[in-house]
Amino acid sequence: MARLQLRMTPHQIILIPILFPLAALCADVLQFIDPLIGSTNGGNVFAGATKPYALAKPVADVDGQNTGGFATDGSSITGFSAVHDSGTGGNPSLGNFPIFPQICPGDDVNNCNFLIGERATPYVEESVEARPGYFGVELESGVKATMTSSEHAALYRFEFPSADDDDLHPLILLDLTDLWKSRQNATVNVDADSGTLKGNGTFLPSFGTGSYVMHFCADFFGGQVLDDGVWVNNRGGTEPKELFVTRGFNLFYLEAGGWVRFSGLVNNTLTARVGISFISADQACQRAAQEIPEPLDDFDRLVAETEEAWREKLSPISVNAGGASQDLQTSFWSGLYRAMISPQNYTGENPYWDSGIPYFDSFYCIWDSFRVQHPLLTILDPSAQIQMVNSLLDMYKHEGWLPDCHMSLSDGWTQDGSNADVVLADAYVKNLTGIDWELALEAVIQDAEVEPLEWAYHGRGGLKSWKDLSYIPYLDFDPAGFGTNSRSISRTVEYAYNDFCLASLAQGLGRDDLYDKYVQRSANWQNLWRPEQDSIIDGNDTGFVGFFQPKYQNGTWGFQDPIACSSLADFCSLTSNPSETFEASLVPQSMSTLIGLMGSEQRFIERLDFFHESGLADISNEPVFSTVYLYHYAGRPGLSTKRLHTYIPSAFNASHDGLPGNDDSGSMGGFVVFGMMGLFPVAGQDVYLISAPFFEQINVTSPLTGKTAQIKTSGFDAGYKNVYVQNVTVNGQPWTKSWIGHALFSEGWTMELSLGDQESDWGTKLEDRPPSWGEAMV
Repeated sequence: MARLQLRMTPHQIILIPILFPLAALCADVLQFIDPLIGSTNGGNVFAGATKPYALAKPVADVDGQNTGGFATDGSSITGFSAVHDSGTGGNPSLGNFPIFPQICPGDDVNNCNFLIGERATPYVEESVEARPGYFGVELESGVKATMTSSEHAALYRFEFPSADDDDLHPLILLDLTDLWKSRQNATVNVDADSGTLKGNGTFLPSFGTGSYVMHFCADFFGGQVLDDGVWVNNRGGTEPKELFVTRGFNLFYLEAGGWVRFSGLVNNTLTARVGISFISADQACQRAAQEIPEPLDDFDRLVAETEEAWREKLSPISVNAGGASQDLQTSFWSGLYRAMISPQNYTGENPYWDSGIPYFDSFYCIWDSFRVQHPLLTILDPSAQIQMVNSLLDMYKHEGWLPDCHMSLSDGWTQDGSNADVVLADAYVKNLTGIDWELALEAVIQDAEVEPLEWAYHGRGGLKSWKDLSYIPYLDFDPAGFGTNSRSISRTVEYAYNDFCLASLAQGLGRDDLYDKYVQRSANWQNLWRPEQDSIIDGNDTGFVGFFQPKYQNGTWGFQDPIACSSLADFCSLTSNPSETFEASLVPQSMSTLIGLMGSEQRFIERLDFFHESGLADISNEPVFSTVYLYHYAGRPGLSTKRLHTYIPSAFNASHDGLPGNDDSGSMGGFVVFGMMGLFPVAGQDVYLISAPFFEQINVTSPLTGKTAQIKTSGFDAGYKNVYVQNVTVNGQPWTKSWIGHALFSEGWTMELSLGDQESDWGTKLEDRPPSWGEAMV
């Protein structure tokens, strides 16, 4: 049986490091970062202030597209909260304990708008300003809000409009809620003298199981406390000073919280500092005081420190745009920025264990992020990626399983496979160090061999059938564990690739016995390929034959329309109407076999073209990313670049609706970044597919080795007529393969691409195509 052997050393390589300082190619990359890209049209990005991977993420929350808090959709602002996720699907995530400023009519607390629906206030569209470390907006009430953050606390400044009546007293309320009103119970305690608000609440994760407790500490500066108290429903009072609230009756969600009124504001401005903790309110107070010791003076310092933190994170990469438009550069750098917002570093904030290993959360979800976001971090921020891998393994040690999704200290729903396996394999084949690889092997073997009682949120289901029948049956009889009894095709396809990644890790660790077992299982996807299945759309035969189809336990075929769950059919949701295909991935381990099953390379290309041009392809879903580049496997890499240009910039651009769908924790941004670099990672393999870059030159300095990779072009034109690679050299030597390995970055190779306006024969030969081990498994 064939073994995986990748040898990525060009003959007679001579390394001549040429460093291109960032300043030499781009004065300040922050000018190209627009956090508002994807702030409408379902991008669900977090548009507020944050340090890389930080817990604190303050922004205005709206009552429209509020999954990430704020949206440029013309909806109204309901509060300002300090924690968010970015680009997620599911229910709106986090947004706990929002505060809201107002001046109550008649200066009477009884006239204040406490309820979410009543206090919602439109914002002045042209007032919105978002940049790294800073968010600002003006309400139509005249209140101007600006905010920044430290690692665990948010700092707000509320400037109230000038008034002739000096007796008006601004009020700040804190609401014991989150963005999707999941609160189960909560408390608030009001310090009568200082106005400090402390408390906690129990909430539900937005796409998962269980619950979590979050604590807060809010204090205020720049004025004197006039009075304070608590509020319930639409009424507030000065007594009592503490409150415990439950969910409320049936669908009647009980709204409640604390409030403080102020007098004597300096320059009509009130400053609020809000600390957040998963441990205790006292820890929230302590962290806020440590990180923001002088709230009235620290705003500009925090903005400057955050800007510098982002410059440092982005410093490994620099570009010579070669005339590429500012919009394209903005899409590129903003994509990089969003890829480093999550996962979030919750070290010291895990109430369940403290192993001394950095703890990351908001892996939301790995099904999305394993494809491009984590491979991008492996290149640009390998130290963070190593910490994230170790955090996943730490979860395995303490929770018993690797997660496929994890947010708010809670298990998230598994969409198909056990795709943390792919993240671990990708880190291994790219030689990340400081990771216990024997523990990693143990963890992925458990995914492959042990079925959990509830595989809806970790592990895999149907393992008895997987082992006995070599596929997941339609309507599988699976009394060993429980989950959504669907996605038999998608799970079969993804379990196969998960097993391939396990095989790769096992072989690297010298476990050939395990390699043989799992590489054989990685061919199981073939058992659901029905060669005679046709596809008819609106009564018209597409002419294509051979599709994945569901199969019963007795070996007989079921039927699912091949276009099910696509843009031409009904939308499929994991949690409401799952089908047997749920945005199924392809088979990156076995593309040569798949091409053979489709008849020929030409037929495969025709099917790819039909997929992308008929409306079937939905580029807003991550599995479609790889289909843009599958032409490489048929010996037509130029068509991959041509296809990419049909999506960038039409679907990915620098407008507020410049993402085709959920950014999914930076996954959309990662796709843009790799595409513009002229590469695409095959996650879990030491393979990057080569295409024509969108810039004249890109330089990437490895933070681990200090060596600089250069991706250079000749014949580049910013009008993108020359999008076809004619030939490639690596370190001055001819490179005929249409792919390259991670040594490009770790060893600092120089890759030069000659570009033209017509396809060439570069990368077309069978031996120059990306690796495919499928034929060895048939």
